[in-house]
Amino acid sequence: MPDVRDRLAPEHYEIACLPPEVAALASRPDTLGPGSPAKVGILDLEFTLRGDRTELTGRYQKTPLQIMRPLYVDPEVPGMAFTYVMATGGGVAQADRYRQDLVCGPGTQALFTTQAATKVYRMEHDYATQRVHLTAGEGAYVEYVPDAVIPFAGSRFHQSAVVTADETATVVYAETVTAGRLARGERHEYTVFTSDLELRRPDGTLLAVDTMRLRPEDIGGVTGPGVFAGYDHVASVYVISPRRPAREIADTLHGALEGADVLHGASVLPDECGAWTRILAREQPSVTAAVHAAWDAVRRLLLGHPAPDLRKQ
Repeated sequence: MPDVRDRLAPEHYEIACLPPEVAALASRPDTLGPGSPAKVGILDLEFTLRGDRTELTGRYQKTPLQIMRPLYVDPEVPGMAFTYVMATGGGVAQADRYRQDLVCGPGTQALFTTQAATKVYRMEHDYATQRVHLTAGEGAYVEYVPDAVIPFAGSRFHQSAVVTADETATVVYAETVTAGRLARGERHEYTVFTSDLELRRPDGTLLAVDTMRLRPEDIGGVTGPGVFAGYDHVASVYVISPRRPAREIADTLHGALEGADVLHGASVLPDECGAWTRILAREQPSVTAAVHAAWDAVRRLLLGHPAPDLRKQ
């Protein structure tokens, strides 16, 4: 794991290549600015297979990001480590810079989720970012299933995620974005929301890239057929795995969502490395149920066990 001084260097937590619509908002707040002690959240975790159980063998955490100890709560897969990521500030504020490095060694079985939805607060200056680096070693089975990101009115947020999977590893990566605080009548009132996802091999080979650029003030906004299409929730589930043919994984994702109260599509990822699905929903319970259904279906296919109930209360 890197030295503490290296973790706190700006080049570790800042994103070198920001989308121009986010970079243009850079400014120095009159409150705590980027790099201030309370504004940089760092989480470095390393997991190792010991016997028949995956154990946390390396940890560094810096508030606002933290975890409690991993839990072993799935009777179907008793050796799988469940890790709940928490943000002590309750949400993401202007000039926040978060970075997570989640390293799962050979043969490990690990699941990562969040304690609650990620709330991105209104910002008057600058922007906020989060970097996620998820690594799955030889033969590992890793799931990353966080709650939704909710960009509040006036928020400015960019997330960069890099998933690095060994050719023998399986990774299920999910993400959900909500149009805003819908119960308060906020719908696409954030200033800008962007995200970049890269799927790679350990040697750097790029498997796939998925980008999202949402700026409601642009002509046409974000509600057209290529983005939200009038829906309020968009979710994606990506599955990288050699355990079953990519076409079978895509068909499993599609079949799991047939009849659900969502709009969806599923397809094979480049080079037959896996499959993915995109989901649009009008209600939060519908998108949550759809993501769980897709996750459950591929888990049964690839691991032979159902997806657990991730209790958050």
